[in-house]
Amino acid sequence: MQLSARNVLKGRITQVTHGAVESEVVIELSPGVSVVATITKASAEGMGLAPGKVAHAIIKASNVIVGVE
Repeated sequence: MQLSARNVLKGRITQVTHGAVESEVVIELSPGVSVVATITKASAEGMGLAPGKVAHAIIKASNVIVGVE
């Protein structure tokens, strides 16, 4: 598979929480570093996402917002 996105982060799923329509997926990239994605429940179930499975977080964004206190 080829992607135009340049930010591809490989990790392991640690948690999948299903809601009525959406699912929250937590992917651990390295110890103590995780990324959280919200995707449709149908997609999560269709891909068989579950804790322990290797997954890629693919980030395609034209803007990144940075904030400080």
